Amino acid sequence: MAVGAVALSVAAVGAVGGAGTAHAGVSAPAPLVTRAALAPSLVAGRGASVDFAEQEAENAATNGTVIGPDRSPYTLPAEASGRRAVTLTPGQYVEFTLPSAANAITVRYSIPDSPTGGGITAPLDVAVNGGHRRTMTLTSQYAWLYNQYPFSNDPRAGLLHPDWWITECGCVPSATTPPPAITRPFRPNHFYDEQRLLLGRTYRAGDKVRLTVPAGGNAAWTVIDLLDSHLVGPPRVNLTAANVLAFGADPSGRRDSADAIDAAIAYAQRRHLAVYLPPGVFQVNRHIIVDNVTIEGAGSWYTIVKGHEVALSTPAPDKSVHTGVGFYGRYAADGGSSNVHLSGFAISGDVRERIDTDQVNGVGGALSDSTIDGLYIHHTKVGMWFDGPMTNLRITNNVIADQIADGVNFHTGVTNSLVKNNVIRNSGDDGLAMWSETTENTDNTFDHNTVQTPVLANGIALYGGTDNTVSNNLVADPVREGSGIHLGSRFGAQPFTGHVWITDNTTVRAGTFELNWKIGLGAIWLYALERNIDADVEVVGDRYLDSTYNAIMTVADWPVKDLYSITNLHLKNVKVDGTGNSVVSARVAGSASFENVDARNVGAVGVNNCGSFHFTPAGSEFSLNDLGGNDGGWLAPWMLPNTITCDDRPPVVPPAAPSPW
Repeated sequence: MAVGAVALSVAAVGAVGGAGTAHAGVSAPAPLVTRAALAPSLVAGRGASVDFAEQEAENAATNGTVIGPDRSPYTLPAEASGRRAVTLTPGQYVEFTLPSAANAITVRYSIPDSPTGGGITAPLDVAVNGGHRRTMTLTSQYAWLYNQYPFSNDPRAGLLHPDWWITECGCVPSATTPPPAITRPFRPNHFYDEQRLLLGRTYRAGDKVRLTVPAGGNAAWTVIDLLDSHLVGPPRVNLTAANVLAFGADPSGRRDSADAIDAAIAYAQRRHLAVYLPPGVFQVNRHIIVDNVTIEGAGSWYTIVKGHEVALSTPAPDKSVHTGVGFYGRYAADGGSSNVHLSGFAISGDVRERIDTDQVNGVGGALSDSTIDGLYIHHTKVGMWFDGPMTNLRITNNVIADQIADGVNFHTGVTNSLVKNNVIRNSGDDGLAMWSETTENTDNTFDHNTVQTPVLANGIALYGGTDNTVSNNLVADPVREGSGIHLGSRFGAQPFTGHVWITDNTTVRAGTFELNWKIGLGAIWLYALERNIDADVEVVGDRYLDSTYNAIMTVADWPVKDLYSITNLHLKNVKVDGTGNSVVSARVAGSASFENVDARNVGAVGVNNCGSFHFTPAGSEFSLNDLGGNDGGWLAPWMLPNTITCDDRPPVVPPAAPSPW
């Protein structure tokens, strides 16, 4: 997989990564802890409560080059947290000052792809206070994708879909004579990965962790985005559980342990015991089927279930052409699973390409009356993907990183379930999604989660469903073709019915450029593509910070603009701090009400009201109802209720950085 120029040279980083500023021999600043590159006070009470301190590389001491800020897709800064990072060449370093005691770190980084795709490995030296040196082996084998959906690992490939319209030429290449020349690699993306390291001892606040690119490595450049410092407790032990070692599991990872884990599960079910995965690396190259069982690890830093992706000789009944490590409930058609409890281990996959029919997810199937807590899921296709009907699943305190597709998806028929206090970083599609494709998802909640840098699509997305809630989440830095929060009547979803509650969320640097429409989206956007959106949508207490284009957007696609509308949308007690374009961009028929919606640092007109583009003498087909208390002058009286203020391609004015209200 890969980014910009194929065997990226240092010079190419400027082209791919945006402008940079060198910092030679900078002394270490005081440690600056941020959340999604923001002061923690700006997001207090929003997002996951985590046990690590996040520090951005651009705020640390370095003799490398700060790249960004830049929000342009297919660039290194656009996919970085806060849209900035630090590029190091051999011999250069970035040094972080620990804000609190730590014995482990997570480093988010990017290194070049190989010229033919497939990735490289390269060393990164880690030293604390000038000593205690260790070397991390970084890899780009799980990064770097190219081309059109569902993407390619080959930077040399021509268009996957020459019959699709593309913005690069403003044409359908296969219908153009002569066909246009397309720059290769085409649309590089998914540049970053992360790696964890136990430091072997506990260091104090004020100690300095230096990351240095050694001479003679395989990478012409290394980009460091951020460092998380952790204080990891000792391994957990369960002496009364069925220990998988007693059934032949190999903690060295050399032999496959899947059959041994199955045997431990069968024994534990008969004896009504939990299953214990002790410290170690356990090789598993297929699904572990779970039902009526508790599986506990020693902690996600100590117990790692790791596997290869395996090609199947014939497609599976679920149409998978590969299998790989994962813990799966039985599919709903087979009766589903229940009373499953997974906790305290890591799932490390080997997924390097996106094949939508493959079930190579960290956790899957149907799990009712179950819990998933404290897992670290890395390098699978989707962190957790569930196909109901199923009910009462609790997903808490997990970290899901570097997925090829979604972080968590309630695909269909999931009810009364909760996703709370999770961190999702660098998903290749929606960070958190509820997709009511064949059966509606009902009475589910996404609460107090942090979603960072989804490369494609949205931070949090609802596609149809009834009485679902998105609350107290923090969503930062979506990269392309999506928003912070999205409600979409699309992908064959069932209608939105009942209520949708979007409450007390914060987005920052959200709202991306839609390639096909060639317009900027909103930090929250509602999209009526296949049906009306007429459920009671209540957006209350949200904060939209530093929105790249618009804060709030309602839209219907041009071919259906006279068929579908968006109504019953209500916004209350919302604050908008910074927009590149407008507070509200309306490109659909319908209506919305606004009460105590305050805005400042608005780039263009407060309301860009195009309605359904008929520009009738009676005004726009979209009405904005003022319920009072809307401060900041954005909802000017002359715009109400449906004055046409349409600018199809408004200019972008970069907003000021967010600040306390």
